Amino acid sequence: MAHKWVDLAIVILLMIGISWFRNPKAARKGNAAAALALAVAIIVVLVRFPVQPVSLVVIFAALGAVTGWGLARSVNMVQIPAMVAVQNGMGGLASFLVAGVELTRAAGGPLPAANSLAGLLGVAVGTVTFSGSMVAAGKLANRIRQTPVKVPGHNAILSTLSAAAVVLIVIALRLDHTTTSRLSIAILVGLTAAVGILFSLRVGGADMPVLISFLNSASGLAAALCGMAIGNWLLIACGAIVGVSGTLLTLVMCQAMNRSLRAILVGREAAPAAATPSSVPAPATVTADAAATAPESATASTVSVTDGPEVENVSAATADPFESAVAALTGAQRVIIIPGYGMALADAQEEVVGLSDKLVEAGKDVIFAIHPVAGRMPGHMHVLLAEADVDYTRIRELKDVNPLFSETDVALIVGACDVVNPAAIAATGTPISGMPILRADEARTVIVCNLDDKPGYSGVENPLYRDPRTLMLLGDAKDTVSRLLEQLSAAR
Repeated sequence: MAHKWVDLAIVILLMIGISWFRNPKAARKGNAAAALALAVAIIVVLVRFPVQPVSLVVIFAALGAVTGWGLARSVNMVQIPAMVAVQNGMGGLASFLVAGVELTRAAGGPLPAANSLAGLLGVAVGTVTFSGSMVAAGKLANRIRQTPVKVPGHNAILSTLSAAAVVLIVIALRLDHTTTSRLSIAILVGLTAAVGILFSLRVGGADMPVLISFLNSASGLAAALCGMAIGNWLLIACGAIVGVSGTLLTLVMCQAMNRSLRAILVGREAAPAAATPSSVPAPATVTADAAATAPESATASTVSVTDGPEVENVSAATADPFESAVAALTGAQRVIIIPGYGMALADAQEEVVGLSDKLVEAGKDVIFAIHPVAGRMPGHMHVLLAEADVDYTRIRELKDVNPLFSETDVALIVGACDVVNPAAIAATGTPISGMPILRADEARTVIVCNLDDKPGYSGVENPLYRDPRTLMLLGDAKDTVSRLLEQLSAAR
């Protein structure tokens, strides 16, 4: 009975730690609490089920701890999503190994049917999670093409492999601990590994946040099944918590993209870039290097935008858009900053937060607008901004910030494309059609600090780049935002 109370205390501590993740300031405590709960769980399991030799356990535990610590300290914020994918995969691999050993060990005789079924399912789900996560990590690390990859007869192959895996599970349930049963498990591993690879290959880079959260839930399910196989309810409980929380997060991500989970997981082809309508004038565009050589005699022009106030629009041939951007920021009362994955690639979060602080000091109303699927994993932008010590009271989610854009003087986009692309509303049949976006297009002036004006991961051209109200400050976001900050400081 005492064992159950200890297990319950561990589960409660884990849930408390997870609950603290909702607040960036408390997230560090949450990580510490969850890590403590899992460390105590490991110790409890080792005490209850002594493993021999102990020295070997200590050696491999130390190797794993040192390796994990070193990897976590060496990765930067751009590499975090890939590391999370690898960690999901390691969870699936661990579940597969434990379930596989339990199914094939000779001591103790055959397992009860329920334990055998859970073990076989644990092997299957764990292997799918591992292979799928490795592919996801490769895409996130730019080692594998990030657009959806489909082979001829992709769906038919996946269906056939999945059906064969089910048949093998049924066969394995009827076999004892023999060479034949072990062979069937080995074949099951091969089939489900192929399923995981093909499954993840056809998910495009723009849908990576959903894939990551889905694989996270799968790793929890694999752990729970493994717990059922070995009869450890503590592992069942912890795995179920991870599985359920990952599933809820996946559904939240799908809702944010106005997509069904099935529509995302079957993969979508990137849409070809649409031709830019000739009736839409090109926006003011300048690179970070070109800004320094802009002619001093350049003058700005003013154009009238339909259903909006007169705004200053600058042609690259007639004026320095950096000066115009600084003027827009100086005269603005409300500024909404929209960070994206490009900010992570440029490691520009410190500069972006510094610019926001400077604007706040000048009496501006400055907030950050975060799209639920911005970045390459759920919460990626929140983590980046928290790392730069942003005032969390300035961060707004999509549903709260969108009504404010029509009353906003400047929308400052840093490394974002798809999440602000009006084509999601105006166009049909594209990978982002119907996806809710941040309505930066409703702001009086839009400043885009992106590396280039190419489409995002969806492959859909962004008409916002061609809007007369848009100032395109192209180049490395870190340099661009730093120059904006310098000129803003000099202008005061």
